[in-house]
Amino acid sequence: MGQTRFNGGLAARRAVDLHAPLPRRRTPRATRRQELELKLAALQKDYADLHTAIFEAAQVHRRLCAPRLVRYGDFEIASEIFAVRHLPGDFFTVKTTSAGVILALGDICGKGLAAGMWTTHLVGLVGAHAAVTSDPESIVAGVNRDVCGMGSVPLASLFLGKLDSTTGKLDYCSAGHPPALLLRANGNLELLSDGGLLLGVTANAPYTRGCVELRSGDVLLTYSDGVLESVNNANEEFGYARIEAQLRRAQTNSADAMLFSVLGAVQDFAATRPLVDDMSLVIVRRSPQIH
Repeated sequence: MGQTRFNGGLAARRAVDLHAPLPRRRTPRATRRQELELKLAALQKDYADLHTAIFEAAQVHRRLCAPRLVRYGDFEIASEIFAVRHLPGDFFTVKTTSAGVILALGDICGKGLAAGMWTTHLVGLVGAHAAVTSDPESIVAGVNRDVCGMGSVPLASLFLGKLDSTTGKLDYCSAGHPPALLLRANGNLELLSDGGLLLGVTANAPYTRGCVELRSGDVLLTYSDGVLESVNNANEEFGYARIEAQLRRAQTNSADAMLFSVLGAVQDFAATRPLVDDMSLVIVRRSPQIH
């Protein structure tokens, strides 16, 4: 009888085991799906981290550059920079020294992160040489030697000026930069192009100084080639003639209003076409004297 009870108990346990749910095995497809989901989550996090890093880099670039509008005596200086890809390779700085106000607009060849990462270095070189001398051609020559000495820095253009905000005298030097436009209050136009080669071409490149006087009501416009090269739906470039025409139309406005008048004209011209290069624009205006 004991044997019968033993066998009966074993049979009951086997019956229970047969009805218990079996452990679920992962199919190869389910395992692969989970792996892909984990990889996607990791990529999304990396993208978010990269987006944050680019945003922070853009904020650093903004702090390196001059405020959008500054004033020195009778002078207003308005500036704006637009990046074609994340981080601009253009920069504009203003530095006050005992010899005058140092203005520097630079454009590093290329676009996106590759160009944008060099702006900090170029701004630092301009500041270091401006602390030693206030002569524009000496500053530009010194920056060029340092750039050539590094060997891996991309070519760059630079317009650098020293402005005496009391007399209006502007000494300047252009390293391969598009000519600045000086529109006189009487309507005459002058192109400022004295200087020399692009930065980074050859270490012993000579640079010369130009000198002009900004009088009451005069306007200086300097810009990067991204403004010139903006194209419309017909593949036409904005070009010098349109810059001059818009500058003349807005001549009697404030520096800030003139800046956005020219930028608006460029954007209207390009319409739906995207920027082809970083775009920067600087307006220096001496307020008219009221008699």
